[in-house]
Amino acid sequence: MALMDFIKKQFIDIIQWTEDDDGTLAWRFPMAEMEIQNGASLTVRESQVAVFVNEGQVADVFGPGMYKLTTQTLPVLTYLKNWDKLFESPFKSDVYFFSTRQQIDQRWGTPQAITIRDKDFGAVRLRAFGNYSYRIADPKLFYTEISGTRAAYTVPELDGQLRGLVLQNISDAIAASGVPFLDLAANQVEFAAALAGQLAPDFAKLGIKLEAITVQNLSLPEELQKILDQKIGMGMVGNDMGKFMQYQTAQAIPKFAEGSANGGGSGVVGDALGLGAGLTIGQVLANNLAQGLNPAAGGAQAAVPAAQQTPTVAEVSANDIMATLEKLGELKTKGILTQEEFDAKKADLLKKLV
Repeated sequence: MALMDFIKKQFIDIIQWTEDDDGTLAWRFPMAEMEIQNGASLTVRESQVAVFVNEGQVADVFGPGMYKLTTQTLPVLTYLKNWDKLFESPFKSDVYFFSTRQQIDQRWGTPQAITIRDKDFGAVRLRAFGNYSYRIADPKLFYTEISGTRAAYTVPELDGQLRGLVLQNISDAIAASGVPFLDLAANQVEFAAALAGQLAPDFAKLGIKLEAITVQNLSLPEELQKILDQKIGMGMVGNDMGKFMQYQTAQAIPKFAEGSANGGGSGVVGDALGLGAGLTIGQVLANNLAQGLNPAAGGAQAAVPAAQQTPTVAEVSANDIMATLEKLGELKTKGILTQEEFDAKKADLLKKLV
């Protein structure tokens, strides 16, 4: 009876994987009721690894090359299977192939803005995206931790887990880099290197090696970007009060024109009235702007009769100066002005009260 059972068995004499399906990480060689013939050929191509698994236990791992499967090439299986039994096939174990080539252009990104702590802006919400590549570095660990006994395991099935690891480590990577946001956005290579350092140990726990990661964009929410643009503009004018007024004029004129065209009395016009400048505020600011752009014009204007001269900032009443201070205080609260900038401008205004 044992002899008849042996004759009925189907034997496999060639084991290989052509990796026809792109994106497959692990693939189990179809065995069914077949058994591997003693002396069969195992072909492992470049960028592949073959793993023999006996009753759930990894027995042998084969790198690229061609092998004759005998008791000499599978000593561990020899011990496990007790091959001295007559007519029993020595190769009943499952064979798994693993792709070790790079899986490139895997995308990651922040579905929602994440909050980080920045030494310049405090708490900042930002978005980021990029791509990364990886490969299976430890097939045995990948089998025990990820793919298991499944017939196949693909890249899309692992994608969510790896992207989650990337997002989880972004905040730590930014903190580890110690680079302010403004410098971080301009040095994305350094940020990517810090992120790779954070991610490598987590990938290794899955039997995977992170080959590369890129950061293609870092951006702030629109409302914070506007404040950042204003702060950059103020940084350009420094603590000079005249230049500050010129900067405010340049910011206000387009909005003032828009409000006038729409027939509205609020917005910038209301702000101007709140500063106490009345209907002459546009003339005051425009005059200061002209003087800043053309200092020589100041002497020519001195020849104009006093009755025809436009009021200067020095002639604004004490109430107007106090209102301006309140406006500067709002800019400081919003983060547009630093404490030092606010103090300098406050000192300039208070001198006008003496």
